[in-house]
Amino acid sequence: MSQASAPDEDFVPYIGHDEFRRGAAFGHFRIVVNPVLARRYVVRRSRVDLLAAAVIGAGAVLALSSHALTGLVLVVLGIAANRLVRHQAGKIALQLAARDPAVYAEVTSNGVMEVRRA
Repeated sequence: MSQASAPDEDFVPYIGHDEFRRGAAFGHFRIVVNPVLARRYVVRRSRVDLLAAAVIGAGAVLALSSHALTGLVLVVLGIAANRLVRHQAGKIALQLAARDPAVYAEVTSNGVMEVRRA
């Protein structure tokens, strides 16, 4: 048997967004999310770093201007929100991809998420 007629096991056919959206809920696909790339993608897309920095900055200003408890709460909320988004990045990327075809195309083409038939 020649190599040209042997099936290419590394080839993964592209699965369209509509097919992905319909079949993912029923377990028709094996979905692998790269956690490192998902963190970077979700943080960049949601701009959580900027939001957390603004909340932490406002909390620091309040803490220094005699509203220590309110400022401390804002600082803790900013840090917790940032860590929560980073921890849940894989799930967030999957949800974004299921809702928006442009996000699905971006995450599958950049290696953030891999979709294969189960």
